[in-house]
Amino acid sequence: MPDAPASSPEKIAAAAPDPGKKAARDSLDVKTDAPVPVPTGSTRLVIGLGALSGVLFILVLALWFKVSVQGTALVENQNRIAQFGSATGAMQAQVDGAKAETVKLQTQVDDAEARAAALISQLDKAKAGMAELQTQLDKTRAIANGFQSKMEDATVASIRHQGEVEVAKAQATVLQTQVNQAKADSARFQAQLEESRASSAALQAKLAAAEKELALLRKGRP
Repeated sequence: MPDAPASSPEKIAAAAPDPGKKAARDSLDVKTDAPVPVPTGSTRLVIGLGALSGVLFILVLALWFKVSVQGTALVENQNRIAQFGSATGAMQAQVDGAKAETVKLQTQVDDAEARAAALISQLDKAKAGMAELQTQLDKTRAIANGFQSKMEDATVASIRHQGEVEVAKAQATVLQTQVNQAKADSARFQAQLEESRASSAALQAKLAAAEKELALLRKGRP
């Protein structure tokens, strides 16, 4: 900094401190450094109410947040309950359908068993009829063999007894007629036996088909 110029006596006198002003400034400094007055009872009440209001505001915010979370959880639970209800209804419908299908399959199984029982009864009757026809055929064959033996005996007798040739021929003719009749009866019984066997084979095939169908239905039943 440059040196300050020399001051005149008037400037020095003016710059000299005034004792009165200094005393006034010292008094102002004393007033400024004075202690702050202590708050009264009403001020403390206001401060306490403000603090209480802040605490209540925080509690209200906490309760609002808790209620919001609970409301969200309640809505989610209601949605889950609705979903579970829909799934339960669908499963119940499937169960009802399965029950109806089971009843239908049981009805089909019962019908197949009834048809199989009827076919078994018819087959038993056919077997009994076939056994009876076989018995009659055996009897007819025995009669035919007897007639054949008698015819042979008659032929031998006619040779031995030339004089009784005509009688023997007549007897032979009668016996031949009886033999032809027996053969015809035997052929008829044979045809009936073959027809009975064919009917029995057909019934046996039907019974096998019915048993196969019954086995398939039993496999398909839950």
